[in-house]
Amino acid sequence: MVGPVAVGGGAPISVQSMTNTETCDVAATVAQIQALDTAGADIVRVSVPSLEAAAAFGRIRKQVHVPLVADIHFDYKIALAVAELGADCLRINPGNIGREDRVRSVVDAARARNIPLRIGVNAGSLEKDLQKKYGEPTPEALVESAMRHIDLLERLDFQDFKVSVKASDVFMTIAAYRQLAARIEQPLHLGVTEAGSARAGAVKSAIALGTLLAEGIGDTIRISLAANPVEEVKVGFDILKSLRIRSKGINLVACPSCSRQEFDVIATVNALEARLEDIKEPLDVAVIGCVVNGPGEARVAQVGLAGGSPNLLYIDGKPDHKVDNAQLVDELERVIREQLKSRESPTGAPDRTFPIKKIS
Repeated sequence: MVGPVAVGGGAPISVQSMTNTETCDVAATVAQIQALDTAGADIVRVSVPSLEAAAAFGRIRKQVHVPLVADIHFDYKIALAVAELGADCLRINPGNIGREDRVRSVVDAARARNIPLRIGVNAGSLEKDLQKKYGEPTPEALVESAMRHIDLLERLDFQDFKVSVKASDVFMTIAAYRQLAARIEQPLHLGVTEAGSARAGAVKSAIALGTLLAEGIGDTIRISLAANPVEEVKVGFDILKSLRIRSKGINLVACPSCSRQEFDVIATVNALEARLEDIKEPLDVAVIGCVVNGPGEARVAQVGLAGGSPNLLYIDGKPDHKVDNAQLVDELERVIREQLKSRESPTGAPDRTFPIKKIS
């Protein structure tokens, strides 16, 4: 449990992100966490590089509701401080915390407060002896590093942890997680580290994490992008949505457009996405520019638009009414919000989860 969020054990795959503000700038960090929370992030990680930042973390914790993971390296005293200040999880690398007695102190503090740990192994910061042994980062080196840390926690009789073995290479990431999944039962935190820009990083993450998730590997994900952290959350949910593992917000099916289009598909879709960003409830929407695939796609969506002369709007698979080009975005938004309002569940659940289907 990371705060109230379950990780592993058949729980929904959670989506994480990490702040990139200066942690000691409490106001800026709180604002970014709130933006991530609004975007749907289940868990947010905050870097805590100093005792000063630990004090700031305590002030931040009091102002936000989303579970917070404190990211700590080298100084075990920082981990002890944030454990007292309300951290919901501690992300550590036991190898750089130092002596076993220091790791034991962190474990004892976590155990006393029911705080889980995340062992974070990264291809860019492998132990020197493993770099020498393997010559370069490899899946085997990542897994060996992880198992060292796991063995240490097991010697300390601490089982409440999750593990990540991240690399910037897609194939190394996939291989490392496959090997680790075969060896341990603890939850796995998936990610491609330093994945790149918003576009390139999203593609790499979708390939690596999509492959693993489709195989039933992984319990929580973080998309690492050189971009606004809110984009990480959006991409994370898009990956889960495309695999039908978890559905949150509008699932928008749209054609790439061509000379057959009866309206500007790209402009319509962009405007619609911008207007519907606040929606967390799941709904399938199709926007197709012509009559070739339009009626077919519109009929299987909850709200569908098929281009034509005139354009035809479908609701729950049935033709409902005609829409002029000038009114497309306004009318689509109106109908979508009307449909969501009529389908509100008693619990107000914001997303659907689906059983993970293993793809052989």
